[in-house]
Amino acid sequence: MVQKKEASEKLAALFGLKIGDISAQLEETGREFFCADNKLMDEDEVADVSSEFVSLITGLLGSKDPHKRTSPQFHALETFFSELAQRMLMRGGHVEDVVRYAQRLQYNLISALERDSGITFTQSRSVLLFFAQHFDELIMAIFRAYLSERENTLKAQEAELRETSTPIAEIWDGVLTLPIIGTLDSSRTMLVMEALLNRIAKDHARAVVMDLTGVKNIDSQVSHHLIQMVRAVQLMGSDAIITGIHPEIARALVSLNIDLNGVTTRASLSDGLKEAFLRMGIQVSQKAN
Repeated sequence: MVQKKEASEKLAALFGLKIGDISAQLEETGREFFCADNKLMDEDEVADVSSEFVSLITGLLGSKDPHKRTSPQFHALETFFSELAQRMLMRGGHVEDVVRYAQRLQYNLISALERDSGITFTQSRSVLLFFAQHFDELIMAIFRAYLSERENTLKAQEAELRETSTPIAEIWDGVLTLPIIGTLDSSRTMLVMEALLNRIAKDHARAVVMDLTGVKNIDSQVSHHLIQMVRAVQLMGSDAIITGIHPEIARALVSLNIDLNGVTTRASLSDGLKEAFLRMGIQVSQKAN
């Protein structure tokens, strides 16, 4: 413990003496990683980042217990690297670059230490261990930031996919259309149903035309999902009209003994819309030339 304290005190004193040289070296490292090819930072920002890091590491070394990784000073360093990683990722950078940058900072600091002839081998080993343990945690903070950013990205993509997979449109006041394309599984049915019911409530829809032209295959599970959606629409007080059923799907529904009582079906989306307008008392006629 005494050796650790002496080593950290020695290193803190070294920083005080060589802080200018160390800052310049760290700035050069920052320019190499973030200015040269990827242009993720300008030189002024690199200077600010380097200065902040030097200030934080100096604060850690000057703290009551520099080896304590639960201290406010170390937490500030974790936050620094976490926010740096998030910033670079948002600008199109890679987590590997930030990790290599942190590793180079560690190497720079150790190199500066080794140039100080006043530190014995035993003390140097203690300081090397000090840096190794601390920077391992800091690199973990970088990866945590990366995973958090990736999770946020995936959630945004999932929300976007959910939006595009349920293209509900109000084609007339009180009339919604929902073209269903692909396969309906349990998960997708819940997403589509939730989006559809929310739109019915929001738009006070009186009729929903669900077009199955894009559905090529159907089985017992999918058909039950479809009926669930129809019943939910009816419970919301809207008329549900199914259109675009292929002959193969019609045969499958019959063979599966699916109860379609009370479900209105029409051959095409156009016929379904006419039925919806008819129920709402809307007359649509072709404009005379």
